[in-house]
Amino acid sequence: MSDDARSALERVRRIALALPEATERVSHGSPTFFVRDKPSFVMFLNDHHGDGRLALWCAAPPGAQEALTSADPERYFRPPYVGHRGWIGVRLDRALAWERVADAIEEAYRTVAPPRLVAQLDG
Repeated sequence: MSDDARSALERVRRIALALPEATERVSHGSPTFFVRDKPSFVMFLNDHHGDGRLALWCAAPPGAQEALTSADPERYFRPPYVGHRGWIGVRLDRALAWERVADAIEEAYRTVAPPRLVAQLDG
């Protein structure tokens, strides 16, 4: 893993694991973040099957995939395997502000977390 990828993964970890009851483990060969131990809400992918991308795959609410991929196809894409479920791909190698990355991670969490944990997040 390159230094850029390692640094990106550490930033993603800090953001994701700060969410209530978030956990991390390797799933399908990639660092994956879960609410408790399931369901997953974010996967970190580095050159997945040679696609050349440093990216996240994030759970997303209905309509978000279409809106983001249409508005900014350079930074957002429909990921394989989970794209048909509405997930979005978020490119970390395209100068996307980390605030936007953090927003995507939080939105992914909110999409799959139970209401009690979302309420805890909202404080």
